[in-house]
Amino acid sequence: MPVHYEAWQETMSDYGLYLSEDRFYALGGWPTLVLAEMLVREAGSAANPRRIAHEKEAAFQRRLQSVRPIEPVVRVVRQHRGQLPIAVATGAIRPILDEILAHIGLVDAFNAIVSSEEVRHHKPAPDIFLEAARRLGVEPGRCLVYEDTDPGIEAARSAGMAYVDVRTLHMPRRVTAPDRTPD
Repeated sequence: MPVHYEAWQETMSDYGLYLSEDRFYALGGWPTLVLAEMLVREAGSAANPRRIAHEKEAAFQRRLQSVRPIEPVVRVVRQHRGQLPIAVATGAIRPILDEILAHIGLVDAFNAIVSSEEVRHHKPAPDIFLEAARRLGVEPGRCLVYEDTDPGIEAARSAGMAYVDVRTLHMPRRVTAPDRTPD
């Protein structure tokens, strides 16, 4: 997530847009294009959200070597690989996800992969998790979701799935100082 935020910062500066790091995390799991559309709309900008999304993803790809796996989650994947059905359900687009999985050595660890472009409604809607369960052939109530964002946890709850809040196992590094409320 920090590397994504750094890519957002670079891209937004080119367009005079702003998104605080705290808000970025609060919107975690939203597809890049949806977030770009929101930022453009809120700023009343004439910028092209598709172009912004494309540039943000390119900025992320340039930083890909900085991505670090969340070790407690990777341990779970490696421990259960081949023994339990495991899926990735992500707000990322598939080409970026494939690069991340290759970079962290998990490209062949999953029985199913569902990316943001494969569902109509994104987190916090449950669609992506329900599609992952369907592809795995597992009832949603028998799924356990590892999630690092509030919208993702809401999506897991809405899907009737148990979840682990990854932030209790690992906190990502901050790129900026936390937002402060004025006194």
